[in-house]
Amino acid sequence: MTDPVLTDVPAQQDEVHAEGLPPRIDKSATAPEPEAPKVKATTRAANFAKEKTPKRFKNPTDLQVRIRTGVVYIGITLGCILLGEIPTVLMLAATAGICAGEFYYMVRRDAKLPNELLGIIAAVLYPISVYFAGWAGLVVVTVALMLSLLIWYVFWTRARIGDVSVSFFGACYTGMLLSGLIVIRMAVPGFWGSVLLLSVYASVWANDSFAYLVGSKLGRHKLAPQLSPKKSWEGFLAGLLFSGLAFMLVTLIPGVTLGLGQAFLFGVICGVMEVLGDLAESRIKRNVGVKDSGTIMPGHGGLLDRCDSLFLASITAALLLVGSGAIPFSM
Repeated sequence: MTDPVLTDVPAQQDEVHAEGLPPRIDKSATAPEPEAPKVKATTRAANFAKEKTPKRFKNPTDLQVRIRTGVVYIGITLGCILLGEIPTVLMLAATAGICAGEFYYMVRRDAKLPNELLGIIAAVLYPISVYFAGWAGLVVVTVALMLSLLIWYVFWTRARIGDVSVSFFGACYTGMLLSGLIVIRMAVPGFWGSVLLLSVYASVWANDSFAYLVGSKLGRHKLAPQLSPKKSWEGFLAGLLFSGLAFMLVTLIPGVTLGLGQAFLFGVICGVMEVLGDLAESRIKRNVGVKDSGTIMPGHGGLLDRCDSLFLASITAALLLVGSGAIPFSM
């Protein structure tokens, strides 16, 4: 039998609510749902690109990543050089600044305290000053950098003479040496000046590419096992051969007075300097204990890893072409 007292309780509660008291509200039923976390536009774009990427390209090999990054780098370089002098100068200034930043990042891991601000500014200004003021601009930037670093050293007591040295070296290494490409570009006006500069780039790229391809397939004898275990004498010689052949392209450019044999020799010399520059950066990375100078170029590491052979090659090519009278010099 049902208890009448218990059955009347709900009815009594309903009467109380009916007398004017507010009904009980179930908060769980009316609480707003939590908002979904906002996705950044860059993340949405990356997810969209990933969805549209063919399956065979979603897990590329190291070589495929290296090739894709290289194609993008070459495309940007070609575009800036062919667009004219100002885009070329801006590209080289940006390259010098990024490479200087990566250099200072590495040496900080070696207990150095470089002045990155002064060093990066000077590295960026080197190509710009050479373009607008020639060798006088280069001297002005160098003297201004030295004075600025001395003032910093005097008034910032934590700085050591080694910190001043690496600050100065980083700017010269990445900015001053790269300014040799400005000298080459300005020697021949107009479109053919762009072709001349691209010929120097082609020599560097040919050296890097064929040294890597031949060395990875046929390399048996190590070139510098303690600094760069993957480099071989076979790849080194192949790189020199194709560097010389690519440099011979400059003989086809109007305004350049250079024979085929001399051009091949210049390309070989530049190839040797490219390898020296590559080994120098490898030595720096070994000293500080890093594998790559950065991560801006997937498959290659940092921009400094990609341009290390370009620095010495650019100033060497400028000195050889100017010193031999192959290109006019009016800076």
